[in-house]
Order: sequence, then structure tokens, then C-alpha cells
Amino acid sequence: MSTTGMAYAQEQQNLQSDVVPREQTQQMLDRRSAAAGAIKPADLYTLADRLEAQAARFATRDFLIYQGRRYSYAEVDARANAFAHALRQQGLSRGDVCALAMENRPEFFFAWFGMAKLGVVAALINHNATGAPLLHALQTTAAKAVVVGEECLQPFADTPDAARYPLLLVRDEEKPAAAELLRLANAGFDDAVAQASEQQVDPALRAGIRAEETMLLIFTSGTTGLPKAARYSHMRWMSSGDVMEVTLGVEPADVFYCCLPLYHGAAATSVTSTALKSGASIVLRRKFSASGFWQDVRAHGVTVFQYIGEICRYLLNRPVQADDRQHSLRCMLGAGLSPETWQRWVERFGEVPIFEGWGSTEANCAIINLDNRAGSCGRVPFWDKTNVRLIRYDNETGTHPRDERGFCITCQPGEVGEAVAFIVNHPEIGGGRFEGYTCAKATESKILRGVFQDGDAWWSSGDLLRCDEHGYCYFVDRIGDTFRWKSENVSTQEVADAIGDFPGLELINVYGVKVPGHEGRAGMASVLMQPGRAFDPKAFFELTVTRLPRYAAPVFVRVCASADMTSTFKLRKIDLQRQGYDPRQFEDPLYIRDEASGSYQPYSVELLAANDLVPFVSERSS
Repeated sequence: MSTTGMAYAQEQQNLQSDVVPREQTQQMLDRRSAAAGAIKPADLYTLADRLEAQAARFATRDFLIYQGRRYSYAEVDARANAFAHALRQQGLSRGDVCALAMENRPEFFFAWFGMAKLGVVAALINHNATGAPLLHALQTTAAKAVVVGEECLQPFADTPDAARYPLLLVRDEEKPAAAELLRLANAGFDDAVAQASEQQVDPALRAGIRAEETMLLIFTSGTTGLPKAARYSHMRWMSSGDVMEVTLGVEPADVFYCCLPLYHGAAATSVTSTALKSGASIVLRRKFSASGFWQDVRAHGVTVFQYIGEICRYLLNRPVQADDRQHSLRCMLGAGLSPETWQRWVERFGEVPIFEGWGSTEANCAIINLDNRAGSCGRVPFWDKTNVRLIRYDNETGTHPRDERGFCITCQPGEVGEAVAFIVNHPEIGGGRFEGYTCAKATESKILRGVFQDGDAWWSSGDLLRCDEHGYCYFVDRIGDTFRWKSENVSTQEVADAIGDFPGLELINVYGVKVPGHEGRAGMASVLMQPGRAFDPKAFFELTVTRLPRYAAPVFVRVCASADMTSTFKLRKIDLQRQGYDPRQFEDPLYIRDEASGSYQPYSVELLAANDLVPFVSERSS
């Protein structure tokens, strides 16, 4: 039996007899659909309008809580006004794009909301990006300027070509930058914000903006090449909050915990939009801390936590405490929680309802597990009531098999296929739209046509899922060369391009390998050195530090004696992935990334343990 078949059989064996009736699940899905349709594409309604209405309604309630400082709804609105007035002085106006590079802190929200008040589109920049990826982000969004936190200046200093973009500095008392870095930016902008009026911005400056127009650009990695800027309209952003409010039963007394980076889709969309819609509070953390998580939850009475699977695993790896179940969490929502981690979580921290979902930043669909079914990323009780389908996908050929009529074939229960979603294109319907990317070619590459009938159009997710006979869906893997590690999509081509000029390197092959106990795949690089050149593990480590975000740096390096290529001169990956980092499968030198020594060190079981890794288990035998 294949590993896929074994997994399905195990899921069926574990499936309890008291399956939630399909009709019960569908009732909640219907409520979600009604909420998703409340805002129409042509409505003259924007994020700024919602912010101002909620600031009037919940003026004195806490909106943001950060480092002991509380910002009420009225204060957040006032600070957004100050940023809007200062941005306008810089010449930014409706229709312009302004990039935003900042760590998680209140000023991120003030700047973003201030842009919305002017009708300016905010492009959220990954503050780990430098060099070509950073320049690409600025170019593809056509950013007119960049609001940059003092703590994020270094990547711009390391990218000389970015100098042509005006940098509007926002100071950071927690992480002050060196004087030479401060000279790169317009420090007068921070002064202008401090002196600006907090009175409401004239709504005429954004008059006529429809809900369907772009408000936000969020970067998402594709299967190859550099990240793409996904469009997020006012309508789609606000609708996500409308939907999650009814899903979770959120009330003003709720407190959300935000420790994911705000340039990431989950934090910037679901958490923020839902809290704003319901008048709830957000406890903001600059970055996730496993040691500080429960302290924050208890200190602030956090009730809703948006997770990624990796964060839950980190928390489970902490020593057991007597008060593990003494907390205020009433529910969790997120993605990437494996069945094993799910079970360990509820056993240790209590039966907190978990809303595991599946989707993506650019998706025109989403599914969600409303029934607390461990391991499932969502349920489709009646396929004819959703725009989502699973269609057969051939991994060997990279194509979708077609029937005798030339149309795609839907998967049967237990069969793995690609998740696709019908693209709705109607002037009065917002749900099901595919808003695409700033690049038209990239947008078209994600559309499948003629799927079930001539002329239809479906969004291609690139994700392989499986469903059971009750409609519960389970995530299987990503199609192609992109893999997920530390909750981030990693493009193998991008990694290879970034470090492909390593001195003495002949060839590099980058791929993802499974690590038991971890969600996603860890990066591994097989390198072939030029004749007479030795592999320098410390120099390779240092190059990855300067060229790549930490999550994208290869965890393992295999130094090959020869290249393994196909007859068409393409690098093989399947066999390399199957062998993984198991030294019994090959004689090549094998190295492990070791942050403690700042180098790649020769493989050892002890080194694996020191870096929270375990020996490789082949997928074929698992």
C-alpha cells in the first residue's frame, strides 16, 4: 500500500462513529457565506471607513496592546490620521503605492491605516528581504516611497539600487540604528508625523473608491522565481473579518494574540480584520517567543490565538508546567497543525476548539474545519455548495489527467488531487473572485481553463489534498519545487540563485526533505564543487546569512562527487529527496547547519539533537 493509501486507511480507522452531521456543518458554512457577501464589489466602502466607524463606536476600548502600552480605538484612528497627513505632505495620494517595511509594533498599523485614509495602496515588505528580492518587491509594486522602520534599514543599506526609492523613516526606540544607516532615510518624516494633526482626514481624498479596489499588496512565494505581490481588495480584507466574526463568535471582550509577522497574510488579514470588525483587542508581540507566550496569554487574558503548526510544536517542546491548563484561550485558528501535534496539544493544554483551515493569501476560496476533527484542514459536506474541487494530478508528468471529453477528473474519497476553485466573475458578487497579482503573467499562470466545461476558469492552488467519505479534507503536499519550512514558502530556484555564485561551486541542487516531528520540509542543498576546490562550510554558512532569510537557508548540505542530471540536463531531485539526510544512503560528505558555531558541521546524531532534529526516516518506509 502506498504511503497515501496507508494514511487514508489510518484516518478512516481513527474516524469516530459520532461524525458531525453534514447538515450541521453546512449550517455554519451558510452563515459564513452570508457574512462573506455582506459587502458588494461596487460599495463605496473602504478599510478607512470601517476604522473610523469602529473608532466612534468603541472609542475607549483597547484596540492594540503592546509592551504594556494600550491604544484605544480612538487613539489608533488618531495616529492613523497623523500618518495620513504626513504622507500627504510627501506627495502621496489616491492610487499611489507605498511600501511598508517594519517589524511588529503599533506604528505598523498607524502607517498602514493612514495610507488607507488617503486611498494609498500599502505594499507589505518582508523585512528579511535584501538584494534582488527586496528590489524586486519595490519594482513589481511600483512603490512611490517606502515607510521604513529604523530597525529595518540594514537591508536597504545592503541593496544600493534601492536608493532611488524615498525612505520615510519611523524611529524605533527599542532598536536604534547606527548613524550611517539613519542617513539613508528621511528622518524629517518621523518629526512630521509627531507634529501632524490628528483630526480626521478629509474623506473626499478617497471619495469614489469601490470596495473591490486594491487596498493591500502581500507577497507570496510562487513555485519558482521571486515572490509575487498578491492583491487584496478592501472588500476581501473586510469580508475575512466578517466571516471569522461569525465563525468564532467573536465579541468586543475577546483578545487576539498576534505574534506572526505583520507582512504575513495571516496576521495582516485574519487577525486584524476580525478584531476590527468585532471591536476586540490585539495583543501585539514583535516576534514569537516560546518562553513568553503563556505569560502574555495569562497577563492579558488572551482568548483567541492564530497559530501556525510550527509555533505549536515549539510550545510543546517547552518543559511541562503545573499550570499548563490554566489559561484564558477559548479557541485557536490557523493552519499547519499535524494530527500528532494536534493530539499532543489538547492532551497537554486542554480541549481548546481548534479551527484548522486551508487557503492562501491569493486564494479565491478557503475551507475550514468547523467540527474540531483532529488533522483535518477543512470540511466540504456538500461539494455542490462550494466552488472548491479536488482534481487528479499526475506528479510524474506535472499534468492533470483528462477524460474522454477532455475535461479534468474529480478525485474520489482517499484519492490525492490538486485543490482548485471556480473563479466567479460577476459585478455584484465578491466571493469567489481571483484578484491575482500585480503581474498579469503571474495571474494567468494560476488559472486553469476548460476544467469541467469549455470556457470555464479555475484557480490552481498548487496544493495536493485528500478528502474522506465524510467530506473532511487533509493537506498532503505542495506541487513542484516550493516547500514550506517555518511556515514560509521557500522557492528552491530562488535559494539556488541567491547562493549559486559561492566560490568554487560547480552546481547546486536545492530541495526540501521531511524532518520527523516538524511540519513542512527542511531545505537541503546538494553541491558539486569544481575540480580542485574544497567545500568551505563556514564560508557557505556566512554566504547564506548575507543572502537568505534564516528559514530559507539550507539545513543540510550534501557535497556530491558528481552531478545527477536527466537526459535533458535537468537536475534530479526525487532520488535525492528519498535519500534525504540519511548518511546510510550515500557516501558523500554530509553537513548540518549549526547556528551555535556559525558554520555547517559534519553530520552526527549529537549535532542533530543539538539543533532540534532527528535521524531521517524515508517517506517510502514511513
